[in-house]
Amino acid sequence: MIRLLTFLLLVLALGFGFAWLADRPGQLSILWDGQLVEMSLTVAASFAVALVAAVMMTWWLVRTIWTSPHSVRRYFRARTRDRGYQALSTGLIAAGAGNAILARKMSARARGLLRADQEPLILMLDAQAALIEGKQDEARRLFQQMSEDPETRELGLRGLYVDASRLGANEAARQYAETATEQAPYLPWAAKATLEYRCQNGHWDDAIRLLDQQRIAHVLNRAEADRVKAVLLTAKAADQLDAEPTAARDNAVGALKLIKDFVPAALIAAKAYMREENLRKASSVLEQVWKLQPHPEIAAAYVRLRSGDSAVDRLKRAEKLEALKPNNPESLLAVSEAALAATEFGKARSKAEAALRMEPSERVFLLLADIEEAETGDQGRIRHWMVSALKAPKDAAWVADGHVSEKWLPVSPVTGRLDAFEWKVPFDQVGDVSDSHEKAKDAVASLPPVTVTEEAEPQVTVAPGALSPIDTESEMHVATTASPAPEETKEIAPPFFGRPPDDPGVRDPDRPASTKTRLPLF
Repeated sequence: MIRLLTFLLLVLALGFGFAWLADRPGQLSILWDGQLVEMSLTVAASFAVALVAAVMMTWWLVRTIWTSPHSVRRYFRARTRDRGYQALSTGLIAAGAGNAILARKMSARARGLLRADQEPLILMLDAQAALIEGKQDEARRLFQQMSEDPETRELGLRGLYVDASRLGANEAARQYAETATEQAPYLPWAAKATLEYRCQNGHWDDAIRLLDQQRIAHVLNRAEADRVKAVLLTAKAADQLDAEPTAARDNAVGALKLIKDFVPAALIAAKAYMREENLRKASSVLEQVWKLQPHPEIAAAYVRLRSGDSAVDRLKRAEKLEALKPNNPESLLAVSEAALAATEFGKARSKAEAALRMEPSERVFLLLADIEEAETGDQGRIRHWMVSALKAPKDAAWVADGHVSEKWLPVSPVTGRLDAFEWKVPFDQVGDVSDSHEKAKDAVASLPPVTVTEEAEPQVTVAPGALSPIDTESEMHVATTASPAPEETKEIAPPFFGRPPDDPGVRDPDRPASTKTRLPLF
């Protein structure tokens, strides 16, 4: 395109020049060797242009003839190189497809057309073919040879790392990854592997320094780097909590500055503040995270922040959490649990049922069963809530690579992956939640009535010979035995499971009431 534009500009310039000369006619006289030559300016200009063109054509012809041997040699060399690269490309595709025979054939052809010292991909093709054929020693030798060449060092280290990881040689894989990181910190696989190895060994300071190098090398973007650094600071704070609570507090607060709703960092920061007896700061940290991310562990830590609080005081703290995040299932459950501990059964039941309407879960049904047991003791209603809990959606937990942990961990114990734990329902416990709200309504509607029973007041009789000589005048000191009257059942509810004798919450009307003997009052 540029050449075409240059040619057009040159033609326009020549046309403009000849038109300018045609508008200004004149004569040109040349006296040379006794001869007088006269011509017009237009003819003279045409002659000059033709002379320049002739000189350029002659120079091009001479140059072409002079350089023709080299051009011919370069043409055949390029043709051979193209055939070699075509064979190399076909071999790499065959190796990727798992065709070791074709890969070996193309490797031999490429070696015949290309020089192995000038094209390192031939070694890569041979190594891939050796891996397909199961020749691990040969592949490792080729990768080692590539790692010694500055041009293919990164490729060789990558191959050695993958091979060591596949064989389970974790120490060798770690050394290869660290070598690659030292020589090329911009490699994502090497930086990630080295970071995970340092985290698995608890070397948090080294991991943080490596993360800073990755950020400078632009291996990770800002959001990813902030997330990983928050995890590293939280893990470091967890290790320092017992021995160095002040340092643990600073690291946890630093993690919260990077991720404002990071629950593990908030819990560690609150514990560190409590070690310093700073209740206000601990409460403030938990409240800020609660506003962004309501979490049951935050609620439990906040309600039980002071060990000497009574059940009523804990209920007030739970109600404060509800005020910070109203109309939230976790807020309602926190208040319900605290109300149950404070024996305010009405409030506990109403909050639990409100949470059930918003988000049915196994935890809500179990809480309702606890409330039922503490308030009424009706076994039929308790079993009703327990059966509903079995059918309800399961509760979330800290899960990483299929492993469920009671607490958050920075590294997965299964794969060693950093920041693998998530707060979610375990995969093997995920059920059908499409009609969970309808099932919750049915569970509340089908709740059996409370079975009410009354026992007659015990009759006090004076045992023969129970009067003491010293109480003859007052006749007040007696020994009594209580003979309770048979129980009168106001309402017999239909049995919830099986026959009435199998249900401890419902008395069999055909069975005579048992006589209970009370101990003497005095």
